[in-house]
Amino acid sequence: MRTFYLTDTGKIRDHNEDNLVILHNASNEYLLAVADGMGGHKAGEVASSIAVEYLKEKFNSNYTIGTKEEAISWIRKSATEINDNIFKYTYEHAESKGMGTTLVVAIYTKDYLLFGNIGDSSGFVFKDNKLFKVTRDHTLVNLLISTGELSEEDAKFHPKKNVLMKALGAVNPVEVDIFDVETDVDGILLSSDGLTNMLNVDQIENVLKMDLSIEEKARKLIMKSNNRGGTDNISVAILDRESGTNDN
Repeated sequence: MRTFYLTDTGKIRDHNEDNLVILHNASNEYLLAVADGMGGHKAGEVASSIAVEYLKEKFNSNYTIGTKEEAISWIRKSATEINDNIFKYTYEHAESKGMGTTLVVAIYTKDYLLFGNIGDSSGFVFKDNKLFKVTRDHTLVNLLISTGELSEEDAKFHPKKNVLMKALGAVNPVEVDIFDVETDVDGILLSSDGLTNMLNVDQIENVLKMDLSIEEKARKLIMKSNNRGGTDNISVAILDRESGTNDN
């Protein structure tokens, strides 16, 4: 098993509001997480940091995340407590009012693979040289697509395509989407929308199929996103089952 994560400010933004991490515990369980913050005065950076630091503390304090049912409960509880922590921070720091963050996580063990998602950061699995998106974006255009008011083609150019319908720090209580996926995958990719707004699934898949190290794949994904405009911060977290030993 091999892992690698990388983030980049992009070509337009003056600072990076993304936070991400990959963790591995003594029970050979993996947690991958990407959080994309939003809010003025660098408050988005604070919100995404609150999310990732919480996950690091809680995951590292457990010898095991437990059964699938316990892991689902762990994801739900984590989302609720991160949400509460963000609201508490904004109450105590008036200048950060309105800050929030997306969050996508994956928990991978020998018995199960779970994704949790709030917002428009994405979770994918890679299998048989094909990339499949697991998570669903909580955006206005996705809502319009689901109700039949907008086609997927028109959604690509919709002026409000990045308007979020759900994020941590935006609503209380918050509900996280959980996805239960078969474990026989070749790899996992999490990303912020700085990647998926610049590259489509086929373009990302083409990079992951290249005969490159996991580090080179991550850097190439970010380079290609920047070459296409780099309009947002870009973050990728990759787990590859077939590339030898773990290397965070």
